[in-house]
Amino acid sequence: MPTPPRAHPPVTVVGIGADGWDGLADSARRALCDAEVVVGSTRQVALLPSACTAERVRWPSPLRPAVPRLLAEYAGRRLAVLASGDPLFHGIGRALAEEAGPDALRVLPHPSSVSYACARLGWPVEDTEVVTLVGRPAARLAAALHHGRRLLVLSAGADTPADIAALLRARGFGASRLQVLERLGAEQERRVAGTAADWPHPPGDPLNIVAVECLRVPGALRLGAVPGLPDEAWEHDGQLTKRHVRAATLAALAPAPGELLWDVGGGSGSVAVEWMRTHPSCRAVSVERDAERAARITRNAQTLGVPDLEVVTGAAPEGLAGLPTPDAVFVGGGLTAPGLLEACWDALPAGGRLVANTVTLESEALLADAHRRFGGELVRLAVSHAVPVGGFTGWRQAMPVTQWSARKPSGAGESKEQT
Repeated sequence: MPTPPRAHPPVTVVGIGADGWDGLADSARRALCDAEVVVGSTRQVALLPSACTAERVRWPSPLRPAVPRLLAEYAGRRLAVLASGDPLFHGIGRALAEEAGPDALRVLPHPSSVSYACARLGWPVEDTEVVTLVGRPAARLAAALHHGRRLLVLSAGADTPADIAALLRARGFGASRLQVLERLGAEQERRVAGTAADWPHPPGDPLNIVAVECLRVPGALRLGAVPGLPDEAWEHDGQLTKRHVRAATLAALAPAPGELLWDVGGGSGSVAVEWMRTHPSCRAVSVERDAERAARITRNAQTLGVPDLEVVTGAAPEGLAGLPTPDAVFVGGGLTAPGLLEACWDALPAGGRLVANTVTLESEALLADAHRRFGGELVRLAVSHAVPVGGFTGWRQAMPVTQWSARKPSGAGESKEQT
């Protein structure tokens, strides 16, 4: 009977803090001293004592693409990887688990910077929202800004606190109090504080986390946490799904964490932006044929905290080619383009949702036909606003919006006629 191949030893992932070797548990020290190869940042490997005789390998830049190569290169050897704090909390542990599989890892976590910061501030961890700006634009923070909330922001470096203060001022939160906690857990631990409006501190240690107590200045526009942001929040040229219709549209699209939306005929990008604001893991692609409007969509996404929104400049349905499979599609413009509605329907997987809005008779006829063929729900949304009429008050009705929404059925058959 042949001898089964010898399994590779697990990759040991050791969390280490700013206190270095002294802050490690005995099990973590033994793992590092027993390793043949230790991989980490230049700062991290420098924390190891000379008693650890392993080969020391510095992470290259960019880091993520190097993970599979390093795992393959040192396969079969006792490999240890150093990570900041808790390896699976915005750390390298995620990439290692995705690449090697969780069963191939032995993770020895250290307290995260968030745990240290909450301990110093007296903030309950479960009530504190965490936003990472490591490798991400500072604009992501805007989606988390709500009056009275406490945030911990994982910094990308020494300049991040000033970037955060500038963003808070620009978004109407200049009164917010900031505390920068540097080198948490080390003897050189330091804290500086101030308000975003007059942040007085020069860049300090790159190893920092920023605590934000959000305070909106009087008169600043209030943005809620559910779809239907005020129309004043958007830069637009008139091509904007208005607030009340937008809220009804997002309700019909029904975003869920991790889902992808195609926003076809993006206009100002309001539906795609609000889709992404419902959950940090929601993704969207906005397809807009006009280059000026496409640039405006990008600016709206930056302003409202979802800079990862992908904007494709091109006409649909041609501009949809090559896009990843959506969980939902919204068609806000261009309905009369030949084959557009069918292309969007065909792109959806079973259970996917399609929502289309229109104000014209020509497009309304297309939606009525789609309702006949594919089923779903056909509704008319009418909104009126109270306005002065002389010395009195009357109603001014906006153009009614016809909305078709449908869910693609499972199994064979793509239309109501066929099923």
